[in-house]
Amino acid sequence: MLTIIIIAITSIVSYMAFNNQSLVEKYIFYPPAIKDKQWYRFITYGFLHADFGHLFFNMFALYLFGTEIEKVFKQIFGYSQGSGLYLLLYIAGLILSILPTYFKEKNNFMYRSLGASGAVSSVVFAYILIYPMNFMGIVFIPVFLPAFIFGIIYVVISIYLDKNQSGNINHLAHIAGGVFGIVFMAVIFKTLAGINIFAYFIQSIQISSIRDLIHFGY
Repeated sequence: MLTIIIIAITSIVSYMAFNNQSLVEKYIFYPPAIKDKQWYRFITYGFLHADFGHLFFNMFALYLFGTEIEKVFKQIFGYSQGSGLYLLLYIAGLILSILPTYFKEKNNFMYRSLGASGAVSSVVFAYILIYPMNFMGIVFIPVFLPAFIFGIIYVVISIYLDKNQSGNINHLAHIAGGVFGIVFMAVIFKTLAGINIFAYFIQSIQISSIRDLIHFGY
């Protein structure tokens, strides 16, 4: 339910901003404005998108992975606490995924960024920890890999593209968001549920590997 609400709010705000440049300028991530104490931009930029394609891919990914992680949170921590923790994962993901970019670009008056990619990356990597052997792929491209391998490739490519400044995509936010998602999951599961999420992650891969060996008759 929370995932759907986030998608709905983001879609409405993004649509309103498509033809309203003043709205974009007021809420977009703009480091000099943040230095001028407009802290809200650490969150509001994530509810803006450049176009329908940008919005669709982010919200589609959030729907696929966010609905599953929201269910897991509610099952492990209970409905109320699980809902709060899931919302915290997303909002904190928006903030912490963009922080490295802020420190890198804080004096750049030409820099602007928008989109929920960093927070979505937090959710995607939370999903990878819970379901490492579920198959993931790129939308419309028929290549699917176990989630943990997909995650490794995603990070490596993002690091490469960030170093080479490829395109107008904030790859650094993708990396930071993914790292935050992993750290967040490890901390809350250990602290609030006594679960070692990394041990669970490794065990899930091992069990799946054993099942495959049995299936193929080894």
